[in-house]
Amino acid sequence: MSEEEVKDPSKEKEPIGEEAKKTLPLDDDFEDEEGFDADEWIGDDDLEEIEEEAEEAPDVPQLVDNGNETISDSITNLMWKKSDSFADFGWGINWFESNDYIEELNEKKFAGYDDWLAGFDEAKSLFVFAVSNRDKDGAEVHIDPLFASGGGHNTWTYEEKPDYQQYAMNFSYVTGNEIWEHKDNEFCHVRAVRDERKESWEPEWRTETKKFDG
Repeated sequence: MSEEEVKDPSKEKEPIGEEAKKTLPLDDDFEDEEGFDADEWIGDDDLEEIEEEAEEAPDVPQLVDNGNETISDSITNLMWKKSDSFADFGWGINWFESNDYIEELNEKKFAGYDDWLAGFDEAKSLFVFAVSNRDKDGAEVHIDPLFASGGGHNTWTYEEKPDYQQYAMNFSYVTGNEIWEHKDNEFCHVRAVRDERKESWEPEWRTETKKFDG
């Protein structure tokens, strides 16, 4: 066998192709042509800044008792009347009476505001299955215990059924379900709510008119 046929395998090295180069692991001190450090790609500095901001964020409760028979929700930016219509009447009301009740709150500027309403989306946001309160009959309702107990188990809303105007949406705080209820049903109640977010288009004088001066 000639010397040309005998080769040392340890000395044989095939050239590394471009595709093979892409699969090779990077060295710890690897830097590309633009100075990219492989150890910095995960953004450690950014993560540290986020963690610091999270630590500095104040622990604000979602619901705050304003001390004027209202409760503010810091997440939804809604303000609720602490008690519902049953606390004022002592009995159930139909849909028309619930609208009169809300209108009366606005006329007398309850808690200093005249924009109280009975919205469906707002009513639904108050239901939280993990919390518990008690209604007038001692049954469990799933609204925060910060609200006055002994109220109704449901609430009327402004939403009317399309093509069937004799029905309006009623939301249950027992089950978390909504139902089209006949407007004459007198075994219902209503919870007043208002939006605390200020519309950007509103001038300052309009904002001031919403506050009671007394």
